[in-house]
Amino acid sequence: MRIGVAVAACVLVGTGTAEAQQLSPEQAALIEGDPAAAPQRLELRDLPKATGPADDLFNGRNLAGWLPWLGFADTSVTFRSNPGAEPLGTRADWRRIFSVEQVDGGPVIKAGGNYWGSLASTGDYGDFHLSLEYRWGAEEPGRARNNGVVYLSHGAPGAAFGTWMTGMEFQLEHGSNGMAIPMGRSMRAGATIAQDRTVRYPFRVYRLGGRAIDLANVNPAYSVEHASDAEKPAGEWNRIDLYVVGNRAIHVVNGVPVMMLTDIAEIGPDGKRTPVTKGHIQLQAEGGVTYFRNIRIEPIKRLPRLVAVNP
Repeated sequence: MRIGVAVAACVLVGTGTAEAQQLSPEQAALIEGDPAAAPQRLELRDLPKATGPADDLFNGRNLAGWLPWLGFADTSVTFRSNPGAEPLGTRADWRRIFSVEQVDGGPVIKAGGNYWGSLASTGDYGDFHLSLEYRWGAEEPGRARNNGVVYLSHGAPGAAFGTWMTGMEFQLEHGSNGMAIPMGRSMRAGATIAQDRTVRYPFRVYRLGGRAIDLANVNPAYSVEHASDAEKPAGEWNRIDLYVVGNRAIHVVNGVPVMMLTDIAEIGPDGKRTPVTKGHIQLQAEGGVTYFRNIRIEPIKRLPRLVAVNP
């Protein structure tokens, strides 16, 4: 998910390129004090062993074990505070967006089309290692290659922007694979970051040992980019691994760790912060066609160790 940010009274901020970006005073103030990013290569050590049998979330035949939901007929209203419409939910033919097909000699879940939505696992999970493979379909004019896997998902379908369950997103947008985005206004997560003006606002990339922030989807700086780009070229299969223990998570792309989140939580109407430690797995549809396969989850009791090595 990528949300556009409206710009009010603006200041010009250099981006590290020949261009400058216009930022509102609020945007500029929010990232003031972010340290400059230095090269950093991350590795995982001491991978956890499964503490029980693995579960294949896709049976290769149909979408048993998954619940579909579609957002708005006009996707442009998705992130408006008053969209002026009701989500399609399950009233529309969701099979045009989510289906089982044969690709590259095997079964896949196809996600993508005219509408945005989610395919949520019926099971909910905590303390797990999720792995899956995905690749993009053919490039489609007017449709960005933007998608995601939303984990620790909970609550009602469509509670987040009329389209998804509330949770935390492992972003699969082409060029931003592994980015972290809170899915819903109430979600929070801790991350350590540095500033890199070669990426989009808020110019924040994950850095182990960087500035500690509380990530929230209620201000202009709602996302943190991956530590490095480990995605393969469009059309090739990528593997992602997601480790979650308690309310902490590590995002891994093609064997390269790119993000660590801590203190994943939800803010209630009373302002109380409650840790989120269990939830469903959502496969998003948000633009170009994406194929998913080999979706497997297994229980673990600890996270791998994340370390920085010389670049």
